[in-house]
Amino acid sequence: MPLSNQKVDLRGAYYNSKSQVEALEVLRRKLPDPTPAPAPLPTDRPRPRRARQLGTDQVQELIAGYKSGETVYQLSARFGIERRTVGEILHRHDVPMRRRGLSPEQTDDAIHLYNLGWSLARVGQHLGVDPTTVLAKLRQRGIPTRDTHGRPRA
Repeated sequence: MPLSNQKVDLRGAYYNSKSQVEALEVLRRKLPDPTPAPAPLPTDRPRPRRARQLGTDQVQELIAGYKSGETVYQLSARFGIERRTVGEILHRHDVPMRRRGLSPEQTDDAIHLYNLGWSLARVGQHLGVDPTTVLAKLRQRGIPTRDTHGRPRA
């Protein structure tokens, strides 16, 4: 079939879109501004601080405190630094770290208290160690543990 030279209107119903555009403009004006002004920065925000650096005398005092029996947590509070930073300083100066753990007598006490129904957290707090330390000792001794609801673990 030969093509004729007839014109075909491909725009159809959208050809006269002036009324549609006007309706959309009316709706757009009713909407809030899509680009609000940025929120002002708070005027009372704290300025960024530099990490606290200990002087040579303070480092020597920290090391002496640890060697005399102070804990990493006590030293961190005293010097106003993270406990991990205390450990790093001690490590950097080749100070041997104490591993607190539980003595056999303390382990016996922990087992007794746990069997009375105390939680690992409470036993650990009572003995001055982390609850995971208590858990490790209970497992070493073959003591069955409870779930968070106090039921025996399967």
